[in-house]
Order: sequence, then C-alpha cells, then structure tokens
Amino acid sequence: MSKHCKLIVQAFCSSKDFVRFGPYLCQPVIAGLGEDDKPFICTMDSIGAKELAKDFVVSGTASESLYGACEAMYKPDMEAEELFETISQALLSSVDRDCLSGWGGHVYVNTKEIKERILKGRMD
Repeated sequence: MSKHCKLIVQAFCSSKDFVRFGPYLCQPVIAGLGEDDKPFICTMDSIGAKELAKDFVVSGTASESLYGACEAMYKPDMEAEELFETISQALLSSVDRDCLSGWGGHVYVNTKEIKERILKGRMD
C-alpha cells in the first residue's frame, strides 16, 4: 500500500471519530493506485472501522446483493473495459433488488487515468 493511500485512509478514520454518534452516517469507498501501480481499495463502516480488500469492496444500501453479484461476476486480472461491464452489470442487477436504491450510479475505472461513466437505472 502506498504512503499516500495510508494517509488518506487514516485521515478518514480519525476524522469520523467526532461524528460517530451524530446524524452523519456514510460508508466511504477509497480507491487508488498504490506502489507499482497496484490497485488499493478500502471501505469503512459508519463508525470508521476500515476493511481492506484485494479484489473488491461494496458499500451502501444494496451491499448484501452487491456482494453476491460481485462474487459471481468478478475475475482477477480483468481488462478495463471488461471490468467496467462487470461492475455495471453487478451494480444495476443489485440496485434492482433493493427498494432503497435506484437512479443508477457512477462507475470510475482507475488505470493511469480515471474514467467516469454514468449508469442510468430505474427511477421509482
């Protein structure tokens, strides 16, 4: 893990301490490229406990169905375009199964440059 990624995660964990019992509940996902351009992904729960992973992390109201879809579709060493398609299919199929989710999502593919694509989902 690169030094910069460690600092970002530590800043997030420590800054969430003062709002642990406040009205601000979020589950951030921190992603980037670490040393030797190896991917770094981390997520935190609403009280700041971090979870580091080598393959994928999920967050949000549809996280239970996202875990199942990602475990079924993800393969190591995917190309950027194949990874985008996998993420998009997992996200849209999971959001369709969760009544609190919707309106699509933003997919960021982080290679040497960051590419953002917007997915449109159901709007009910």
